[in-house]
Amino acid sequence: MSCPRSHTLASLRLTNPCLNLSRLAWEEKEAAMPQGGAGERKAAKPQDQGWAWMVLLAAVVLQGMTLGFPPCIGIFFTDLQRDFQASNSETSWFPSIMVAVLHGGGPLCSILVKRFGCRFAVMLGGLLSGMGMVSSSFCRSISQLYITAGFITGLGSCFSFQAGVTALGYYFVRWRTLANAMASTGVSLGFTLWPLLSQYLLDEMGWRNTFLIFGGILLNCCVCGAIMRPVQLSSGSLLQSPMAGEEPRRRAEETQLSNGASSPHHELQKQSRRTACFHVLQKYLAFDIFCQNKGYQIYTIGVTWMMMGFALPHIYLVPYAIQNGVEERKAALLISVIGFINIFIRPFTGLLSGHKFFSGRRIYLFSLAVLLCGLSNFICVVSAEFSVLIIYCVILSIAMSGVGALTFQVLMDVVEMDRFSSALGLFTILESITLLIGPPLTGLLVDVTNDFHYVFYNSSFFLISAALFMALAFCALEKKTKLKEASKVPGDNPSRYQYSEMPTQSQPESQPPPAVVYITSI
Repeated sequence: MSCPRSHTLASLRLTNPCLNLSRLAWEEKEAAMPQGGAGERKAAKPQDQGWAWMVLLAAVVLQGMTLGFPPCIGIFFTDLQRDFQASNSETSWFPSIMVAVLHGGGPLCSILVKRFGCRFAVMLGGLLSGMGMVSSSFCRSISQLYITAGFITGLGSCFSFQAGVTALGYYFVRWRTLANAMASTGVSLGFTLWPLLSQYLLDEMGWRNTFLIFGGILLNCCVCGAIMRPVQLSSGSLLQSPMAGEEPRRRAEETQLSNGASSPHHELQKQSRRTACFHVLQKYLAFDIFCQNKGYQIYTIGVTWMMMGFALPHIYLVPYAIQNGVEERKAALLISVIGFINIFIRPFTGLLSGHKFFSGRRIYLFSLAVLLCGLSNFICVVSAEFSVLIIYCVILSIAMSGVGALTFQVLMDVVEMDRFSSALGLFTILESITLLIGPPLTGLLVDVTNDFHYVFYNSSFFLISAALFMALAFCALEKKTKLKEASKVPGDNPSRYQYSEMPTQSQPESQPPPAVVYITSI
């Protein structure tokens, strides 16, 4: 005998199609949840519409809380020196470690995203960032600060930022360029707001309580990560699980080896492991491209050398202004001026570099921006008055906008897109090394000479020399390429690695789609 309630439910389903639609919608939501077997289930595909704009908003907030955060550390420079009785060199290791780990953790983040997904990586990064800043408020030595706020917070910021950029690429297809441009404004917003908030909290409650509050603010990266629901890749590819017979066979061989017997495949396994390690290094660290592609080689060396001096004004500008009689609130305002102007100039620079006139010439526009950064530092040497420093910040911000907008665009010009992600891995690791050692070496120079002018001399030297090196080297490379093309015999294969504008049209269907790109930004 059937239950009257089941008859009622059946009739409701037949007469009310909305109930069926609601059930289907709920099943689709369940399929989109990132559990351990998420690779075996279908996910929603809300590209370029609806929830994608919430993900874009989360990406803006993420970039403001991660990339926009390190420049405000210079405001605490003098207080940290006084409380820990540390030198300029010792204190500068703290922001240097944070920035270096933020830029150099790209390969580790890409492995994490591939294994667990973007949402997990962003939320883990937010948890690490918050824990690092909360722990730093209890530090009793500057070396403890290196580990907590330097390494842990830097690594968490790296996970949150890079996984957020990756998730944004999944959610936007048609409007991907617009979405990335809008998300990058979060960096400028963070650059503007963090110094103002830092100075206010520092005046009211000291640096320890300020770092404690910062830990709570950075935990909001977890909220942004929760918004980033997984979507199905356009290629339909899923995470592959091990083959059914592979695990039992491996266990049998391990048992055989533990009993003293030799496996016939033992040497073959060792060789395959070495080959796998080589392929992993080639995927994430493109040493083969560095050795063969002269354009990539020149650009990587130039940017790595440039980073020795690029971050110095952000760290030492506030201490330099305070030492020369500028009020602390006004000194903190200098960093905010740089970020505020960046909000408007960076999109304009991106549009300008996309003009057809600069097609194939973006490296020279980039070199010009780096050269302007170096020359602007001499303004600080002339005078340390607040009005002069404001003029310096305006010029520096314009030049920085060009550097930030063009860094990865030029890299796309000199490297084939199917190897871009691996070329980016080596590129970010090398630049993170010089970001790490540049400020402490300059701090040591200031400790020896007791003169902050050497900060700006040092920065100008690295920036100007890097700009001239890249411009002249690419000019010579283009001339050499033109001569080779003019003298080559018909039928010869053209040089594969040369500086040329990479095609922006869609790839043929026979070629695989480009790998997911994990981008860090300046």
